[in-house]
Amino acid sequence: MPLPITRIALTEQAELLNPKGGRRMDLPGFDDEFVDFPDYIIRITDRIWHERQVELCERYYTDDCEIHTLTGDIVGAQTVTKNTRAMMNAFPDRRLEPDNVIWSDDGADGFYSSHLITSPMTHLGASEFGPATGRKVRVLTIADCLCRDNKIYKEWLVRDTAGLVEQLGLDLETAARAQAQADLAADHSLIEFHATNRMSVSEPQLPVEADHLAIDPEHVVNDIWSPSPSVDAHYFDRARGFYPRNKDLYGRHEISAFIGEVFQAIPDLQVSIRHVCAIPYLDGGQDIAVALSMAGTHAGDGIYGEASNAPIYIMAVCHWRVIHGRIHQEWMVWDDLAVRRQIWTTRLAS
Repeated sequence: MPLPITRIALTEQAELLNPKGGRRMDLPGFDDEFVDFPDYIIRITDRIWHERQVELCERYYTDDCEIHTLTGDIVGAQTVTKNTRAMMNAFPDRRLEPDNVIWSDDGADGFYSSHLITSPMTHLGASEFGPATGRKVRVLTIADCLCRDNKIYKEWLVRDTAGLVEQLGLDLETAARAQAQADLAADHSLIEFHATNRMSVSEPQLPVEADHLAIDPEHVVNDIWSPSPSVDAHYFDRARGFYPRNKDLYGRHEISAFIGEVFQAIPDLQVSIRHVCAIPYLDGGQDIAVALSMAGTHAGDGIYGEASNAPIYIMAVCHWRVIHGRIHQEWMVWDDLAVRRQIWTTRLAS
């Protein structure tokens, strides 16, 4: 994992990307206390989670903020506050350590951040997964936020919930089945939700301009996310990859094998890019955040068990650390428990 970034490093990032130069970034509509946009993201996270000023959610989120997750959408600062308190009750020592903030100025839409977070924490209170286990866990999260006028007004949140469940000592399939059973009892279906609320991955969702990027994200995604992934052309030979279920992979072979397992289970998987942003890394490198929509059919046996023919939607975000045109490190996060929940919905309904 990368070392936690500091505010000094973030200020240097802002100077590199800010054509006006100087020690302070121009942030129209934001409080003057913030040195730059990454400082805003890290400082408000620190206040809410580490200083336990949960009420600040209603200051830094809009009343109608949309938060998109693979388990469904929530709306509003009050809901964010409620969910934050629930997580704190279950994991009272939870930390949100900022591994990276990759960002862009998206013009009229505001500033876009992709915040990579490592959360060490202890399960000391009841949670959605049952009573406290006392287990120490570490979970990866990426929060993509659109911000304007000192507030977050839209967020895409991906967390390695499957990795969390397994670190708690629970069976992943049992947890997914229980959630699917609860959905069916409530006459709710994640599959129907995604079919109604998500754009088809075949539709262009955001044009990607690659002229300022170290690599072309569309070309890389098309090469990597295919039944025969071309990882040699894009990854450093000793690349490190972090993936759902707390996977820590080393080298092209392990990364290629993981992607192959996904395609074995979902042979018609299609992947499209929702958003791209990038920042400089050291001397000549670049950190790139790519938000992805992935969809297909669970038509193959393998990592998701026996084929169910369930339609699958995956919301994912990956961070690439690119040096000399090759990916040296990758952090890719999606909620694999929610993927299995979709599969169990189909199995139980059949």
